[in-house]
Amino acid sequence: MSAKPKAAAPDAGEPVKERSASKSKKLILVGGVVAVVLALAGAGAWFYLGKKPAVEDGGEAEVAAGAEVAPAVTGPKHPPTFLPLDNMVVNLADPGGEKIAQIGITLELVDAKAMEKVRLYMPAIRSSILLLVSQRTAEELLRYEGKEKLAADILREASRPFKDGQAGHAPEKGEKKSGSGAGSDDGPVRGVLFSSLIVQ
Repeated sequence: MSAKPKAAAPDAGEPVKERSASKSKKLILVGGVVAVVLALAGAGAWFYLGKKPAVEDGGEAEVAAGAEVAPAVTGPKHPPTFLPLDNMVVNLADPGGEKIAQIGITLELVDAKAMEKVRLYMPAIRSSILLLVSQRTAEELLRYEGKEKLAADILREASRPFKDGQAGHAPEKGEKKSGSGAGSDDGPVRGVLFSSLIVQ
């Protein structure tokens, strides 16, 4: 038997080269798209992080004439501790004495150690709060500004025992209020939060 020479296959290597070339082009295209997306993400992060005020860097921020600068707020050294008070029901100062308020208050303390210190004065603090709320009208407590003012007054009264030892004294309506309504820096009470406030 004579061996017939095999016919040469018609350029079988060319389609394989074309397929690998098209795969290479697709990989290059996908790689280019990924590179563009990463570049955009990096530019966005740089822009976002670069907007921090110059005060944090220790430098002075440039301010346009007449513009106000908010003071830098630093976070507390320790996470706050919260001390919820029992709900209180108080008659309001509305004419006829028919309106009442049910109020739930939580005191924000500087740390867990302050809790025992505040609990020692709790009867005086609750009494001051009851006196403060009983001087308000339903209309005052239903307005946002009235709630803010009440919270500031409660904070002042809750801080009073730790400032000058005069707990239990709520200022009369005409009496001038001392202080700014903020807790003292060395006092254990940092803030007042309402957990509930119902006026009926």
